[in-house]
Amino acid sequence: MSDASVANALRRPRAGRKTPAAPLDATAPAPESSASAAPEIDTGFLETLLGYNARRAALAVIGVFLRRMEPYGMRPVDFSVLSVVAHNPGVTSRQICAALDILPPNLVGMIKSLHKRGLILRKPHPTDRRAQGLHLSAAGQRLYREAQATASQLEQDVAGQLSPEELQTLIALLRKVYRR
Repeated sequence: MSDASVANALRRPRAGRKTPAAPLDATAPAPESSASAAPEIDTGFLETLLGYNARRAALAVIGVFLRRMEPYGMRPVDFSVLSVVAHNPGVTSRQICAALDILPPNLVGMIKSLHKRGLILRKPHPTDRRAQGLHLSAAGQRLYREAQATASQLEQDVAGQLSPEELQTLIALLRKVYRR
């Protein structure tokens, strides 16, 4: 999902689950109508779909992520790239693209931006003269540590209604879907 579509999705109001309207009963009095009352919307079928539920959950998490990561100037993809570099010093752009399913032209701009901010260093790759290994700078390490703590806390806050076992199960099931 592009950043623009996430931003657009975050602007749309989202209501909680609505139950289908009760069948009309000719003997029952008609409910009072109000010009300001919105009709009940049946989303029952949508809520049976994996994609719909995964998207709604992702939007809920991303909304919190965007607010909490704003002080760090990071979008979800920036955080993902920094995380891969932090945990894999010397990783190449090609490896990041494969790990995060990012198109190379999209990653080039991200790497340039992170490098310009002084968060990433490019060093010659030890075995491939054509590639550069990516490393976090000292500033990148500090920023990533703070952002990682924020991300860990927001995950706990967002998934607070799940037990640790339920959260592990949910993550395992989602991985089964995207790691076909």
